Amino acid sequence: MFTIGDFAGLGRVSVRMLRHYDTIGLIRPAHVDPHSGYRYYTAAQLRVLNRVIALKDLGFTLQQVKAMIEDKIESTELRGMLRLRRTELAAQVEADAARLTQVDARLRLIETEGHMDTGDVILKSARAMRVARLTSTAPRYDDTVSIERSLSPLYPRLLQLMLEHGIFAAGSPLAYYEPAPTGPEDETINVHAAFPVASSAEGDDLGFDLINLPALGSVATVLHEGNMMEAMGTVQKLATWIDDNGYRPVGPGFAREIFVECPPGDFDNWITELQVAVTTTAT
Repeated sequence: MFTIGDFAGLGRVSVRMLRHYDTIGLIRPAHVDPHSGYRYYTAAQLRVLNRVIALKDLGFTLQQVKAMIEDKIESTELRGMLRLRRTELAAQVEADAARLTQVDARLRLIETEGHMDTGDVILKSARAMRVARLTSTAPRYDDTVSIERSLSPLYPRLLQLMLEHGIFAAGSPLAYYEPAPTGPEDETINVHAAFPVASSAEGDDLGFDLINLPALGSVATVLHEGNMMEAMGTVQKLATWIDDNGYRPVGPGFAREIFVECPPGDFDNWITELQVAVTTTAT
């Protein structure tokens, strides 16, 4: 048997914590010396300790852990719970990393205020196009992480549905955004993933929309090179050019995104054309 100090070291917990577990009846010592009061534990009790720590890491209270330990939770069930928690934590780490990228981009944008070169913005027209489209929602247009999560799964799903109906992409994928038809104070937006198509097919049972996007007479455009998580600076470059040249956006001003080059997984080498439909302020 092990002293409480040795057992604490082997189990990677504190002596104070083991004493607390004893007090609440969670892990009792295997033996207590009747004269000295010293607590002693066995190696077999490390299995119980491992379960206690694992369940605590899953977010359960000590009282809940005690009830589950007394119910003799099976190893396979515990492993499943831990795998699920691991997946949740990994997703949280990924989301936090994405938000850190977003914060860094906003910081760089602030540092370059007043020094924005708009020389690569051009004004052109955009032709009408027929597109296959899937739609989702995101909480806000300025929440890049939520937009990416809402938008990214739509493209493979859309391609699969198109393939099932013999409809093929005829150009670069694109994304565009519209305010969701909810209350006036709601910032929720509709995010649209689309592919240009040559098909004239019609039908409501395709699993996706086939619509015609109208031609746009005047569009301010600029290329964004790199991860779309860092596109805020390029969008503000567009905004600066629009304001400096006597234009205003048509509609809510959300930029349409044409993914000119989008190597899978290599987001830092993406090339995206950002488009904002404009009209003159005198109109």
